[in-house]
Amino acid sequence: MQELILGIYRFFIRLAFNLTIVVLLVGLFVGVFRTLAEIGLTFTEATVRLGFKELIINTLSLIVVLEIIRAFVDYFEYERVRLEVLMEALIAFFIREFMIKLFEEKLTGLEVLLWSTGVAFLVGARTLTVVYKPPKK
Repeated sequence: MQELILGIYRFFIRLAFNLTIVVLLVGLFVGVFRTLAEIGLTFTEATVRLGFKELIINTLSLIVVLEIIRAFVDYFEYERVRLEVLMEALIAFFIREFMIKLFEEKLTGLEVLLWSTGVAFLVGARTLTVVYKPPKK
């Protein structure tokens, strides 16, 4: 009886993860299409700065989505979520937010130092997750 229940549980978990991956892939394709469509904005003189900013933000967002998709795919490969993959997604998101604030020119010198320290801390934490991996079962 327990094997049947565990089998049903695994089926629904795989179904949920597969649907999530499909939704993320659709979002990724929409993001790529929008990014390519907005490249034209960077060529017009009146909106070069705005077009370039939007292009950078969309590209960085795509990188974050790719990292999240990689975390989901990684779950199927190892049947667990590895901390190093989650840290990489967090680092990509953190750098994306930092770059957006830099392009908007809303940061002071101290804030740039704090954001940089945060990125360095996350990179150090990711390094520790690689060095001190849990034992394989």
